[in-house]
Amino acid sequence: MEPGQAKCYRPAEALEGVEADMARDLLDLYGVEELYEDDERHVRDAVRAWVDERILPEIEAWAWDGRFPRELVGEMAALDLFGATISEYGLPGLSNVAYGLVMQELERGDSGLRSFVSVQSALVMYPIMTWGSQEQKDRWIPMLAAGKAIGCFGLTEPDFGSNPGGMRSRARRDRDGWVLNGSKAWITNGSIADVAVAWARDDDGVVRGFLVERGTPGFETVDHKGKYSLRASVTSELAFSDVRLPDSSRLPHATGLKCPLGCLTQARFGIAWGALGSALATFHAALDYAKTRTQFGNAPIASHQIIQERLVWMANEITKGQLMVWRLGRLKDAGRATFVQVSQAKRNSCWVARECARLARETLGANGVVNEYPIMRHLMNLESVYTYEGTHDMHTLILGEHLTGIPAFMPPRNDG
Repeated sequence: MEPGQAKCYRPAEALEGVEADMARDLLDLYGVEELYEDDERHVRDAVRAWVDERILPEIEAWAWDGRFPRELVGEMAALDLFGATISEYGLPGLSNVAYGLVMQELERGDSGLRSFVSVQSALVMYPIMTWGSQEQKDRWIPMLAAGKAIGCFGLTEPDFGSNPGGMRSRARRDRDGWVLNGSKAWITNGSIADVAVAWARDDDGVVRGFLVERGTPGFETVDHKGKYSLRASVTSELAFSDVRLPDSSRLPHATGLKCPLGCLTQARFGIAWGALGSALATFHAALDYAKTRTQFGNAPIASHQIIQERLVWMANEITKGQLMVWRLGRLKDAGRATFVQVSQAKRNSCWVARECARLARETLGANGVVNEYPIMRHLMNLESVYTYEGTHDMHTLILGEHLTGIPAFMPPRNDG
């Protein structure tokens, strides 16, 4: 097998029609499928079919080559994947559960593709809709929704990831506008973005958001090279050197660090669903392989106790995760979801997905590390998903503070 020429492995590819439906029913012991509304299942199925047809046959080659398939952006827009929960500007106004199912199916294909849609929707369109001026909304939302413009979100800095409050980027007031200086790191879509939602502190130390367009003098991007993870996604650094911006570039209603953190809560919700899509992909790959791979007397390895234990653990944790994110989606639709609940779901889903990929890799043995199967790609991707939008440890501390009332983010003071 030549590099980049791998076949795409499709879950349960030997099953067709009624037999495939029976297999899904056997795996859905708690009737999770029944929890979704008809329109939510319809959206999910449409995205699932598109991923099967357009992503799975090519994704291994794209990841091997380190190439984001930009030619699919128009197709994603035609499926209304960008800003799908928005009801204005002719967008579908999906429920949060339907949006979550979209994220699940995209990440079943690849974490990088889900990341692209997450950033466009939750980190670019959401802040413009929430804190932007009417002129900003009217200009950017239709273009972003149609895929005619791509956005990125600039918060993380080279020295500040888990501590965004330490940001060094500065926006200095200058006559009728602003002068922006600073840098951002690990930015999805950075070098292909037409507009960056960039965050910086003003002269009073207040965090503010700005829309910085591609080609603005002093604004440059460079891609992070050598990634083993999210290889089918663009990841960049942003550099702002005396970038002059009119006041109309500022998000007028965004004031304080709570605004970019609110964007992260939106993105984490999608990740909580998406990571389970990756878990489903590696679980089905392991299940299908175990049922067809024979050893020790021509019996399938699925007949071995240790293999069954792995498969049961994976199915069990995926089901629990699906129930958690479904409930979170319903709470979000009712306006009752909290950032703590989102942290719990993101933390759980990413952990489950990472463990499923590891157990699937062990089940496939040496075949688990070649790109004839999706396991290693998902495993490498999940190392990023496990870390970005709040690391596993930081979400642990968010939950810990909720339970104890004691924040543990900062080391204890020593006034002695």
